[in-house]
Amino acid sequence: MKTVCGLDCSECGMKDSCAGCAETNGRPFGGSCMIAVCCEDKGCKNCGKSFEAPCRLKQQLISEFNALGIKDMEEVTDLNALHGEYINLQYTLPGGQNIEFWDNDRVYLGNQICKKNSDRCYGLTADENYLLVCEYGENGSDAEIVVYKRRK
Repeated sequence: MKTVCGLDCSECGMKDSCAGCAETNGRPFGGSCMIAVCCEDKGCKNCGKSFEAPCRLKQQLISEFNALGIKDMEEVTDLNALHGEYINLQYTLPGGQNIEFWDNDRVYLGNQICKKNSDRCYGLTADENYLLVCEYGENGSDAEIVVYKRRK
């Protein structure tokens, strides 16, 4: 499967349900892939860089996550392409309303990082406009929003 960003998708657990990045103009699951959009918009293909190589988008987002200064969060060193269906946790707002932030059909950038001295994890997700850091237990249980903010 040929990708716009240079990722090797041969090991992806969703490769059988993926329509392909290059074949769908960066919309492998119907929604846009922020990596493919960046590669097309910024001309990454023209400069020879890929998402696996030093990618400006990935480095910028890593810097933004680390700048949040979350006390018990390890330093962010890498981000991965994540399908929205896997990361779109449901949160209960103080008024009792349940909400999801992401589109199940898009591809985002993010990571899971263990919380220091805890059995809980931080889930990091970003798109072109927002950063989300949440904290959750096993298999995404008891998810809580730590930071949800507009990107600069």
